[in-house]
Amino acid sequence: MKRLLAAAVPMRLRGRLRRLQPDHAIAARAFDATFYLKTYPDVGEVGADPLDHFMTYGWREGRDPSPDFSVSAYLEAFPEVAEQGANPFVHWITNGRPRAVRPESPQGFRYDVIARLKPVGDRVPTARDAAGPRSDLAAALAVSRGGLARLHVTFSHDDYSANLGGLQLSIGREAARLAEQGRDHLHLYPSRPWPVVRTAADPGVLGVVWNGAPVGLFDPADIATALAAAVSGDEGRSFAIHSLLGHAADETADILAAAGLRQGVFWLHDFASLCAGFHLLRDDVQDCAAPPPGSAACNICVYGPWRERHLSEHARLFERLSLTVAAPSQATLDLWQASTTLPAARTVVLPHATLVERGLRVAYAGLPVGHKGWPLFQGLARRFADDPRYDFHHLGARGDASLPATFRPVSAGADRPLAMRDALEVAEIDAVLVWPLCRETFSFVAYEAVAAGCAVVTGPDSGNVAAFVSETGHGRVLEETALAAAFESGSILDLARARRGPMLYDLRYSALTLDLAATASA
Repeated sequence: MKRLLAAAVPMRLRGRLRRLQPDHAIAARAFDATFYLKTYPDVGEVGADPLDHFMTYGWREGRDPSPDFSVSAYLEAFPEVAEQGANPFVHWITNGRPRAVRPESPQGFRYDVIARLKPVGDRVPTARDAAGPRSDLAAALAVSRGGLARLHVTFSHDDYSANLGGLQLSIGREAARLAEQGRDHLHLYPSRPWPVVRTAADPGVLGVVWNGAPVGLFDPADIATALAAAVSGDEGRSFAIHSLLGHAADETADILAAAGLRQGVFWLHDFASLCAGFHLLRDDVQDCAAPPPGSAACNICVYGPWRERHLSEHARLFERLSLTVAAPSQATLDLWQASTTLPAARTVVLPHATLVERGLRVAYAGLPVGHKGWPLFQGLARRFADDPRYDFHHLGARGDASLPATFRPVSAGADRPLAMRDALEVAEIDAVLVWPLCRETFSFVAYEAVAAGCAVVTGPDSGNVAAFVSETGHGRVLEETALAAAFESGSILDLARARRGPMLYDLRYSALTLDLAATASA
């Protein structure tokens, strides 16, 4: 009867019905379908319901249901679960989520990496996505920032606008600068992740991001045709190849030729131009420093058989294009030049970021009221607003929009007693101006500031605050006339975190009268 019933149920409903089973319902509490489909794309390719696939086949194949749970680690930690044939994920959820720690291999972590290493061929996509009509791309290109006159084309291994990582963020910054300049930006990436470059024998489909928005998937030849129809003249167009993974050299050159481009930039974000193992790690565990092709070191490496593909495709790319090789560091460029004969038109080192000394971060913490010294902070912030040595911040429940200072809303309460300390620490404030006009009996702000690693700047008539700073050395006690002078001369800069190397503290609050009673009884 059950078999007949199952046969009568449409395929699209079977997964939903199976989820009604107790184990499916339990697993659904913590199952991450997005993670599962992204980690195991073959499940999506066959149209399987991700939860149903995991419960039926996935856990038996060692597939993980979420980034927080390892099937293999759990079974190793609790062998009795494996002996029972129970689903480890369901067991984990129903038994209080006990912690499972994978035992270290006696041979070390590198042995485990090699044991799990997959042949490169098994990582190459076997399916090909359907391409959209060329008319869709042509319609997108027609909506332009500047008529494609100063078009910039980029290539990389994935969609920078949808994925996270250092390379993606770098292209994103490049895209933002192009938008500020009113220039058009065409980004091309392989529709599926490729661990190696493609060749003419590996037809593929490219994803298109146009001015920051995804357009769809298209055949490389259609992209070239659409570009050729859209551009005219030669007015400052440019290109940058950030990664050739998933791209074929001739397809790339053909697309650029359609846009009238031959001179551009090739970035050394990795060493894919030297080897398919673009990190230059032999079997993903040992630096190899790019030995000569065909060497014994290559013959024992999982990437060795694929190295020639990368060398020949990049050689073809450099043959058809005039490329400036840009490296983010001199060390990267030195290794690349020592390991290849690719004919760069020129080379340049351009770091992705440089260190800029920041100004002393000075803050006022609390409500902007006169008797707490707010007018003094206002005067300093306005007087030194354009001085690059200083950066003013106000942390409190309400701010002053007219003040040239960064306002950060902070409200402490019974549920968050350390809110101010935590906010000062997160903002990495160097010094807090605690300048009450009256003699404070106790200053929570002063203690919160020091606990967060800040120095306290106060006046001699501040009562507990001046005594606290003098006794502990956590800041400076200055006459009011000396306060502005310290900023003017720059002597206040000695309170920077980098110079003081402060400790961070927790705060233990007293129980006031109850502590007195406890002391008296003792």
